[in-house]
Amino acid sequence: MQSNLIMTVLGADRPGLVRSLADMVALHGGNWLESRMARLAGQFAGIVRIECPASAVDALLHELHNPGIPGLTVQAVREEAVEAPPRKTLAVEILGHDRPGIVRELSTAIAGAGGNVEELTTGLESAPMSGHAMFRARGVVSIPENSDPDAIAAAVESLGGDLTVDIVR
Repeated sequence: MQSNLIMTVLGADRPGLVRSLADMVALHGGNWLESRMARLAGQFAGIVRIECPASAVDALLHELHNPGIPGLTVQAVREEAVEAPPRKTLAVEILGHDRPGIVRELSTAIAGAGGNVEELTTGLESAPMSGHAMFRARGVVSIPENSDPDAIAAAVESLGGDLTVDIVR
């Protein structure tokens, strides 16, 4: 029988971190199913889903924490599959002037319109003419099957006239 683990990993970035984690997973018969990883301000951060034999889970978790991989903090939980109601997904891109609290405002507006943020990548870039900091977010939002995707766009655009929203259904 197989078990799935979801792991978050964080540590000072250096060559070989991902290899060390992949080696440990493989040593316990695990299979790396999916991941999202990034280098942010010199730190390595990631989330990983693996599958491994149920008989190896406890040993893998023990080794990840004691002694673990030097300089890498790992949190792991067993995946509990829950049957979710049907939803449709939307690719969303948002661009506007940067300001403190913009991610909070966006996530509140999306949730208020019935959306759930499934993936989100944010960053700052310079405006072409003025050089002002522009906030850009790209992600995936899920909404109930019978919901109108335009409700998400309207909720975000209500936060200010400087925000543009593109939704791909």
